[in-house]
Amino acid sequence: MSVKTLCCVVGLAAVLVSPVAGQAVSGLAPFNVVITGGVAAIPAPLTGKPGDPKEGEKVVVDRRLGNCLSCHEIDALRREPFHGEVGPPLNGVASRWDTGTLRMIVVNAKKVFGDETVMPAFYRVDGLNRVRPEFVGKPILTTQQVEDVVAFLATLK
Repeated sequence: MSVKTLCCVVGLAAVLVSPVAGQAVSGLAPFNVVITGGVAAIPAPLTGKPGDPKEGEKVVVDRRLGNCLSCHEIDALRREPFHGEVGPPLNGVASRWDTGTLRMIVVNAKKVFGDETVMPAFYRVDGLNRVRPEFVGKPILTTQQVEDVVAFLATLK
């Protein structure tokens, strides 16, 4: 196993056991999934507040939150160490997907890429396996963090 793959596996494990900023979540904010051309998207933001790309960048690099660099390469974040190679590079992701599809990918990538994807669902609490008891019912990210990450990803054209 390569060092990069090992970093991705360790990083993914850290994300999978991370709570949403230590907060208990009684339920997820409602959202509508729209299928267009066979691709799922969440066209409307999860919050009433626009996402902040600078805050989204923080979530992307935080090893206990988004931890995106464990699996993905992002040239705009070259100052950060240990970019992964398991997932596709995120360079130009905003040119490939609209914000609604980016939001769906962050919320639950399986709805876009299928059950075989190893990308975790960052805003999902049902149908998960081997969740530690203290994290049951808690998504990895808050609605605002999802919107912040989507705003950051939208800058990667």
